[in-house]
Amino acid sequence: MSLDDYTALAELFPTETVTHSYVSDVALPGAGTLALVTLDNGLDHRKPTTLGPNTLLELGRTLQSLSERAARGEIQAVAVTGKPYFLVAGADLSAVSALKDPEDGLAMARLGHEVYGILRELPVPSFAFINGLALGGGLEIALQSDYRTVSAAAGALGLPEAFLGLVPGWGGVYLLPRLIGPENAVKVMIENPLNNNRTLTAADAARLGVADAIFDSADFLEQSLSWAAQVLRGEVTPERANAVDPTDPEVAARWQAAVVAGRAFIGKKTSHASPAPDTVLDLLEANRTQTQNESAIAECQALGGLMQTGEFRSTVYAFLDLVQKRGKRPAGAPDAKLARPVTKVGVVGAGLMAGQLALLFAKQLKVPVVMTDIDQERVDRGVAYIHGEVDKLQAKGRMAEAAANRTKSLISGSVDKAAFVDADFVIEAVFEELSVKKQVFAEVEAIVSPECILATNTSSLSVTEMARDLKHPERLVGFHFFNPVAVMPLLEIVKAPKTSDETLATAFALAKNLKKTAVLVKDAAAFVVNRILLRLMGEVTDAFDEGTPADVADNALRPMGLPMTPFTLGAMVGLPVAQHVQESLHAAFGDRFRVSANLQALIDNGIKGLWAPTADGGQEIPAGTQALLSFGGSPSTSEEVLRRTEDALAEEIGLMLAEGVVAAPEDIDLCMILGAGWPMFLGGITPYLDRVGASERVNGKLFHAA
Repeated sequence: MSLDDYTALAELFPTETVTHSYVSDVALPGAGTLALVTLDNGLDHRKPTTLGPNTLLELGRTLQSLSERAARGEIQAVAVTGKPYFLVAGADLSAVSALKDPEDGLAMARLGHEVYGILRELPVPSFAFINGLALGGGLEIALQSDYRTVSAAAGALGLPEAFLGLVPGWGGVYLLPRLIGPENAVKVMIENPLNNNRTLTAADAARLGVADAIFDSADFLEQSLSWAAQVLRGEVTPERANAVDPTDPEVAARWQAAVVAGRAFIGKKTSHASPAPDTVLDLLEANRTQTQNESAIAECQALGGLMQTGEFRSTVYAFLDLVQKRGKRPAGAPDAKLARPVTKVGVVGAGLMAGQLALLFAKQLKVPVVMTDIDQERVDRGVAYIHGEVDKLQAKGRMAEAAANRTKSLISGSVDKAAFVDADFVIEAVFEELSVKKQVFAEVEAIVSPECILATNTSSLSVTEMARDLKHPERLVGFHFFNPVAVMPLLEIVKAPKTSDETLATAFALAKNLKKTAVLVKDAAAFVVNRILLRLMGEVTDAFDEGTPADVADNALRPMGLPMTPFTLGAMVGLPVAQHVQESLHAAFGDRFRVSANLQALIDNGIKGLWAPTADGGQEIPAGTQALLSFGGSPSTSEEVLRRTEDALAEEIGLMLAEGVVAAPEDIDLCMILGAGWPMFLGGITPYLDRVGASERVNGKLFHAA
């Protein structure tokens, strides 16, 4: 096929924001002329470049013209780079999701291969100068090039398609394992996407061999052009230590082992409930013995098919409508102009959570942060923990030496809360006991200025009660992070009845600067995420207590594709913590949140989790643990536990919306995706409950109109 055969596809998108291909010739000393293609959509630096049909057609025609020039001897190399901060953020998902006809989806997949094939087959060497974010099809442009450089400041690199319900369908699944080895490729294409869509840093890319060279951002283009000239003159040859030959028998064995390990990982993360991750591995497994063209045919078929699945459409809703749109425009947030400046932060406490908070504030806000605790030993231990975490980031190449030193210098500790006298924002991270927190705020309020904002990181206690005895209750706000703080993107901002708009505006501004997604939540027991999770965990625990076998109860929710089973989640959170929150919810809402006597028996005997590992890699309930437990005589099937849990969730969310805990079902969905790892491919918890019938069974109506 020729590019002209895709004109009808492009005409389906007359309003596409086109990423144009601008060409300039650059003379390279002793190496001839390089044609530099810059991809730019003409929007400001906050708007990423993407690849829609019209963009791909323009790029393809530009590359065809350069191929002709190269054949005439006019240019000796071609390079592709992007506008500031972006190479390309990947395919235009809004365009891809709009392709309702399966043939159009297949055409979109083939168009990408057509264009990238022109780049790959240029008669002169090709380079990719990865100057910024490069995801999905953006990184695949680089992989199709002969040589790659990366800016040390490049924000994120990766192939996140498994996370989005697709596959790296424009050559990435074929090229990446050959370039960096099958094990590393599975990490980039499977493990990273399914771990909260983790991406590679520039240092990671250089270490793995995704990029051949890494240069400072200040003169990245100049350095890249100079390096390209050295390559063309034969003075530099990239080593590519991780590159492999898939025909080598040893590599073939590694290849298969990587696929097996990848499938096991998918099973643990999603219970194979979404087709995309396994399809990535199907392609990877098959392409070891295929040519690139043979793999391309399979990639197109897979990509075209996945575009039509409910999982992909659900992911688009979750990713575009929720995370990208609603997450950036929080419902109910006050005018940002009301926000106060924050030039110093105080953290009450120096334990693990306090240390995580202090590090985040110092690293992202670049302002002084002081921690306090009841004795110097605790303070010193807290500061040392932060220094150790900074050292780890530096050792992994995730923080430059200068930034590491600056971050450490911003952190200090004291046993005297007078250190907060000039703070603009003070957050507590002390024991989850209302009286303790109230005492802390009384002490802090006596020291800080009237304008200083006070925040609580409580997971379930009443912010209203904490504010009741304050002289300025309007200054207190809930600022609930999720653990681990550096990784989890959600921040529940809790408004008590007297919380002022200035306080809320400052909280939302801080959340944005901390690179967190904030959702406004009414002050109600356990807010959103913990209330829903504890209802879910409570239903499974109740079924277990009633006599349902442990493996049946714990695995009944597998069709949901949750990142871990309820009993595993309870052990990770900590049984005492889970029980404490459950007790708070029982006090607030009664028997919808029953307190398990079996769980209390485990806690009383110092047992940290129901399951213990077996020698063969499985799990079992030890005899000593089993002896502590008592059960009813009403066991359930896995199907009954699943339906019971779905109905309980529909009931709880219906009540939360009626109470005004959040503005809309979309906010519930956003909280669960970003705070609890609710799978993107389910499209949010409320659409899922609509699809399985729980919403209508329990509430008599859908959360979302059909």
